[in-house]
Order: sequence, then C-alpha cells, then structure tokens
Amino acid sequence: MVRRSTMSAMAGILCANAICAISIGAIAVCATAGAETYSPPVARDFPDNVFWGDTHLHTNMSVDANGMGNQQLSPDDAYRFAKGESVRAHNGQQVRLARPLDFLVVADHAVNLGVMPRMQARDPILLATEVGRRWREIWDDAEWSPGAALNAESREEWRNAMRRFGVGSGAQQAFFWRAWSTDYVANETFRRSVWDEVCANAERHYQPGTFTSFIGYEWTPPTRDLKSPNFHRNVIFEGGPEHACRLLPFSIQDSSNVEDLWAHLDRYERETGGKVLAIPHNGNLSNGRMFLPVDFDGKPIDEDYARTRKRWEPIYEMTQIKGDAETHPVLSPDDGFADFETWPRHERPHILPVDERPDDFADKKRHEYARSALMVGLDLKARLGVNPFKFGMIGATDSHTGLATADEDNWWGKHTMVEVNPYRAVVTWHYAAGGYAAVWARENTRAAIFAAMQRREAYATTGPRMRVRFFGGFDFASDDAARPDLAATGYAKGVPMGGDLTAAPAESAPGFLIRAVKDPDGANLDRLQVVKGWRDADGDLHERVYDVALSDGRSPNPQGKVDPVGSTVDGTRYDNSIGDSELAAVWHDPDFDPQALAFYYVRVLQIPTPRWTAYDNCPSTHRW
Repeated sequence: MVRRSTMSAMAGILCANAICAISIGAIAVCATAGAETYSPPVARDFPDNVFWGDTHLHTNMSVDANGMGNQQLSPDDAYRFAKGESVRAHNGQQVRLARPLDFLVVADHAVNLGVMPRMQARDPILLATEVGRRWREIWDDAEWSPGAALNAESREEWRNAMRRFGVGSGAQQAFFWRAWSTDYVANETFRRSVWDEVCANAERHYQPGTFTSFIGYEWTPPTRDLKSPNFHRNVIFEGGPEHACRLLPFSIQDSSNVEDLWAHLDRYERETGGKVLAIPHNGNLSNGRMFLPVDFDGKPIDEDYARTRKRWEPIYEMTQIKGDAETHPVLSPDDGFADFETWPRHERPHILPVDERPDDFADKKRHEYARSALMVGLDLKARLGVNPFKFGMIGATDSHTGLATADEDNWWGKHTMVEVNPYRAVVTWHYAAGGYAAVWARENTRAAIFAAMQRREAYATTGPRMRVRFFGGFDFASDDAARPDLAATGYAKGVPMGGDLTAAPAESAPGFLIRAVKDPDGANLDRLQVVKGWRDADGDLHERVYDVALSDGRSPNPQGKVDPVGSTVDGTRYDNSIGDSELAAVWHDPDFDPQALAFYYVRVLQIPTPRWTAYDNCPSTHRW
C-alpha cells in the first residue's frame, strides 16, 4: 500500500537552432540589479505565483456521472467544494478539501449535457422528446439506491447492492449506456437553456484574485470508436458568458472528428473575439491512437494538421484517476520509475515475457504516452517543419463525483458508487487518486491562468502541491541554484518551462536552472531528474533520465544508479526523517548535440508515502 509518490514538472524546453525565444506568448525579462533606480520588485514583470486547480471535473449534469449515482452534487456543489466549503456526499458524510483550490473547470460532457437532472425535475421540453420519455420510463422503473451500497454493513450486503444498482437492469441498462452517447436530445431551446445555466454557474462563482471558475465542457467521442477511442478533449474558455455562451458546445452530436472540433474553436474565436483551448484526455486508454500521426481517415497527417493541433492543444492531461501516462515500462525499461500508477486494464502484458505480449503492444503504447509522444513530435518536426505534439503537461482528476480531490488521505473515488466505503478498494484498487494542474501566473484570474496554459508555463502533479521552477539557458552558473531571486535569474538568463531554447553559442551546451520545494503539508523530496528525448542525425529517437539532485547526500553507485531513498511508511503513517525539503541545481547536458532536435523536462520524486488504499484498510491484493 506504499505509494511511490512522484510529481512531474512536465512542461519542458525544446532545443533547436536560432535565437533564444519563448514559443507561445511573450514575457518581459526583469531588469538586472542596478539597471533601474526604483525597487526591482515593483518593476518585476514575470509570473511569481503558482496556482492549483483541476481542469477536468464532472457533476450530476454529465449523463454518465449521474447514471453512476451522482444525482445530488451539482456544479454549484463542485465550485463550493473546490473553494474549501463543506458539501454532503452521497454516503451521508460531510466532505471538504483541507486546502482549497485556486481554479476549477467543470467539464461536463457536452453530449446530452444536463439531461439527467432536467429529467429528474421532469422538464416539459425534455419529456416532450422521444429520448427524454424513454429515459424517464427507465428511471421510474429502476432500483436506484446508491446509498444502499455506500452504507452497506457487510461485504455481502455491499455486493448485492452493487448488483441491483443501475439505471434499470438487463436490457434497460444496456439501452441507457448505449443511448447516452448516441441518442441525442436535439431540441435547441433545451440545449440553449442548459448551456446558459452552465455559464451562469461558472460566472456566479468567479472571484477574481481569489478563485477562478472557467466555463468549459468535455467533447466526448464514444470510448470504443475505432477512429477516435478515448479522444476526449476538455474545452476551456478564457472569457465569461458574453463570449462563451454565444455558441452552443460542440459535441459528438455534431462530429466525432477532432479536426471538426478545432474548426469549431476557430469559428468561435472569429465570431466572438474570445479565446479558447482544448486539452486532450489522458491517452493511456486510446488504443494506441492519441498520438498516432494519422488523421481521422487514417491518412498521414500533413503540415496543416500539425499546425492546427499545435495551435489548439498547447497542454496535455498527463496524469489522472485512470492512471499515469508519462511513460510506460515497455517504452522506458531503464527508467526505474516508469511503472508509477500504470493502468492495469489491458496493460498487464507488460509483465509478461516478451514472446507472450501482443505483437503491437509496444507500438500502441508509443502513441499513448507523453514521453514517447514528445519524441514522435520531434520526428514530425524534422519531416513536416511543424511539431503537432509540442505540449506542456498538467494533471487533472476526471472525477465524476463533483469532488475535485487528489489527496491520498481524502480521496472520494472516480464515481459516486465508489465514494468512501469499506469495500470499494476490492474493485477499484487500480484507480489512482488523481492529479492537479499547477500554473505560474501573475494573478488568480481567468486571463492570467489561461495565458499561462497557452504558453505552457504549467506542470502536472499526481496530487502533492510542490513548487517547481525550471529554466533553460546558456549562461547559468552553478551558484544560481542558491540565489534567493532564482526566478528573476531564470527569466533574465533563459526561458521558463514551456519555452524554446534555440541557437546554442559555439561550444556551449544548454544549462538548466531547477528548484523544487516540497508540499508544505506533504512529504520530503527524493530527487530531481531531467528527462531528455532527442532525434539524432540518422533519424533515430532516444531518451535518457538524468539524476541531477539527490537528497540525504546520496551519490550514484559505480554503475551510475542511485540507491533508493528508503521508506518510513508504516500503514497510514510516514515521517519526514528522510529526504530533503528543497532541492535545487544547475545542470548542463553532458551529451548535447547542437544539430539534434531535443526536449527536456523535469521530474520531481517524493519519498514514499501511503497510497489511498492504505487509508481504506484494503486487503493487500493489489500491486502496491
């Protein structure tokens, strides 16, 4: 039940040839000491606040969330919970975050958005449709009691309640789960009223400077669609209802082709003057297609496709409840941390002997995971002149409970039927506790946080709230890592996470200025690592992980490996008697080739901590 906690500052820096520049958005470099006669802090013009949020949360307005038991927790409850208020869960308990979030995107599914709560309320417009009437009939006949499972007093009682639970049973239940993403409520008056409600919910909770509520939704092709499996995108609007509410959400009711979604986003910006972006769903369940370099029709992507994808999708949801998708042990066999929270469904072949794995297993993984996708992007850059997979990384929950929590000791499950109860780990041990997004911005507003995501000055965390800085340049000195004004030095001498580092001076290798500070309420740090991927002159792709700062005075062994930091975990307890509270370094690439396209990102590892299953007192029948 030990969780090898890891957090990754997954917004890297790319290396090529030209001049130092930031690829998306411009940022003024702060003046050097003595260059101005007034106070440097007053003149400071770079983001010096890190804000925490969730960009992928579902409420009772999503058909699947409601169908899995979330009848009660609405967007209002979701925003209140994210802001630190208490709400009542379906098991009857009061629940709240120990530490509020700074921003939230309620990303309910666009397809049949709001149908379930409106059906419960017997909305006359909805019940006048054939789909609405059919669902209402099933609903009235269903044995609908999530509380019976959540409050069961024995495992047998829990199993019986889980068997009975559902929107109808047998053929009725099969109809519901087929129909929720294929049988559409097409009434535009109904859809307009729901979308207006979504916008009003977000606007009501927006408190500039204190809490940012983004208007958004999830575009959701059917999970088993052969052309777009799990190709979901979370669409986030920068502005308020005056922009976001002018066009209805784009759903699979309109198209299952992501290129049509991008065209809709382009139309939105042209017609409203607003700004919007899309975040691809964690790709580890995409059946090898999330980063496959082909279009919807299976044709190789061209320069126009690459340019369009790069424009609309600057960041990627790298980690969430359905597993971590940084890299896979089959893809990175020399990476001792590649098997962190690997999703086990359809993934277990990676522990089988090579000759027993499916022939296409490794190739599918290559087009699902972030590190290998970044390398595929370098190859496409060399061939097309544009890199469609040039993304920063964030984490999110994808919780369907309305509760945006990624805390191991306060985790409320993927969906309502696995809210906290004594038996949930028996069937859901493989779920991770989720992830969060961290962004560096000047202030807690829609405009500032959205801009940070666009320029990729953001990073992914599996839950812990570490503060991570990462800069690349050619002029960093070793003592810069100890400077109290590290961020000012980083912006003055280089580019931040998400930027492009180009045109190395002759005989110079890039240097990286890195600092990570532990979550103030969490575990000490184990190590800082730099992950590098590159394309050589022969067109071959490579990766390497470098340990650049180690806690407790450790050093690599003669084989270049670093001994484990150890573990203090005892059941649900651990202590910070090992590891360091802060790690910082200036690291220069010893293998730099100025002719090779390359990317770099930072990975920060904590000391081991208890996993959520330990707090649930689950039998030790899982991998951890």
